[in-house]
Amino acid sequence: MEFLSSAWLSALLAIVLIDLVLAGDNAIVIALAARSLPSHLQRRAIVWGTVGAVVVRSLMTMGVVWLLKIPGLMLVGGLGLVWIAYKLLVPQDGGEGGHHPVATTFWGAMKTIVVADALMGIDNVLGVAGAAHGAFDLVVIGLLISVPIVVWGSTLVLKLVERFPIITYAGAGVLAYTAAHMIVSEPLLDDVFDPSALNRIVTHALLIVGVLAAGWRAAHRQARARMSTT
Repeated sequence: MEFLSSAWLSALLAIVLIDLVLAGDNAIVIALAARSLPSHLQRRAIVWGTVGAVVVRSLMTMGVVWLLKIPGLMLVGGLGLVWIAYKLLVPQDGGEGGHHPVATTFWGAMKTIVVADALMGIDNVLGVAGAAHGAFDLVVIGLLISVPIVVWGSTLVLKLVERFPIITYAGAGVLAYTAAHMIVSEPLLDDVFDPSALNRIVTHALLIVGVLAAGWRAAHRQARARMSTT
């Protein structure tokens, strides 16, 4: 993929959107991990913890990009991304319980942030790897752009998502499109998805519409169930 070409810029935009939509929980963990530190250490822990998280996530994503070159894994990754896109639209049960990690020292906060980001970022890594189409520069640049935005503007990002749900649906749509692209690009399915065949377009359309419709229906079903119990 040529640097700064329209395809390159489109992929970069998709990566940033995926990062922003999927990184809400990570931003919360980062904030909570540092909340028990003295005020003069909180920002330092967030900044350096984020640097470590960017490095770890970049290495994870590059590893996934390399793994997706193995026959069959594009199909598996694409199907996994379909499920992630669907779950993104379905509200998760649970409150403000005490399951979030808390650290009382600077190095403890850094360790918590990096480890939590690595464990919670599987969906993010898979989405970014699929959108990057094997371009490592896109992986790194996308993370460098989006992670600081999420960390330093996490409250704003979360408020925007709550106020404008269309942002979440846009992110789920991008994930569904990325999943469809991964599936139709699977070498094992070359006989099924000819590069010039209409079934590629149909597959993209069906996955995007199917994920958004299923997610919307599940979310509204949950909302009605909650209303009926109150």
